[in-house]
Amino acid sequence: MENTITDSIKITPIATSKLDKVDFDNLSFGKTFTDHMFECDFKDGVWQTPQIKPYGPLTIDPSARVFHYGQAVFEGMKAFKDDKGDVFLFRPKDNFNRINISANRLAIPSFPEQYFMEGLKQLLKIDEKWIKSGAGNSLYIRPFVIATQASVSAAEANEYKFMIICSPAQAYYAGDVSVLIAEKYSRSANGGVGYAKAAGNYAAQFYPTNLAKKEGYQQVIWTDADTHEYMEEAGTMNIFFRINDTLLTAPISDRILDGITRKSLLKIAEKEGIATEVRPIKVSEIVKAAEDGSLKEMFGAGTAAVISPIKAFGYKGNHYEIKRPEKTFASHLKKALMDIQYNLTEDPYGWRVKL
Repeated sequence: MENTITDSIKITPIATSKLDKVDFDNLSFGKTFTDHMFECDFKDGVWQTPQIKPYGPLTIDPSARVFHYGQAVFEGMKAFKDDKGDVFLFRPKDNFNRINISANRLAIPSFPEQYFMEGLKQLLKIDEKWIKSGAGNSLYIRPFVIATQASVSAAEANEYKFMIICSPAQAYYAGDVSVLIAEKYSRSANGGVGYAKAAGNYAAQFYPTNLAKKEGYQQVIWTDADTHEYMEEAGTMNIFFRINDTLLTAPISDRILDGITRKSLLKIAEKEGIATEVRPIKVSEIVKAAEDGSLKEMFGAGTAAVISPIKAFGYKGNHYEIKRPEKTFASHLKKALMDIQYNLTEDPYGWRVKL
């Protein structure tokens, strides 16, 4: 019988699981990890034999180029379990495509699709008990690639490590958030790496976000680097606005991430008969809408949070509370999306992939 990619993955099971030591009712996002991890090295111009082994620390040279030149990209995705115990992924091919788009932008070699898909499936099968059923429960999946070549010369590396680690998750954000619209700092610029999930994109957000927190806000709405006149993203999420009964979001570009949750919500809104507009959105337009009462909702959208409602925003020293209607687009769209993810309804889009 011919060997398959699955057969070639080397699996080393953990001796003793730590599963029974985890309090699944009190999880902090991204701090608890499953028993195993997926790992594959790039050497001599090719990806080597992938392996699944016990989760644990890495041994890496201090001169590894990831530490000095930031060659690191990642993805965020989830696995869900329905009440029957079946496990599903949500649009995994989109995550695979996007991590390679990100990798290519940072001169990192593409990862093979078969290794990604089969490695992920095998990892989830061996750690299947970590995936809990029930609304809000999921397994957050973090694929990532780092440059491991030992050298501090300023050039792309020729050795890399691709990994997948998993963390049981509940809700990412607790409650609504207030945001500050950026007037000085930018998340990304034209011709840059804003469309990639590059590690450095997120590191650069921390300082201005900390400044916003000192003013009583939890996140920053990023504006364009040229004029700071146009809305782009909210914290680590894509941003949506509801003006009267129309849902608005900014178009993707080389500054804005092609969010999988974002495009899923747009598709669901279209099917549900909600008017949508994908276009540049001026800060002045949102301020005016907040002042005249036509701004009904703002929310962020992303894999970890799904949808994070925004209750207020600050701009140029002014604070604007959003008076939301009793029935919101955010809650309606979130339920529609999660019903698909948890196998509670039909999936007319073909997004749900059974493990």
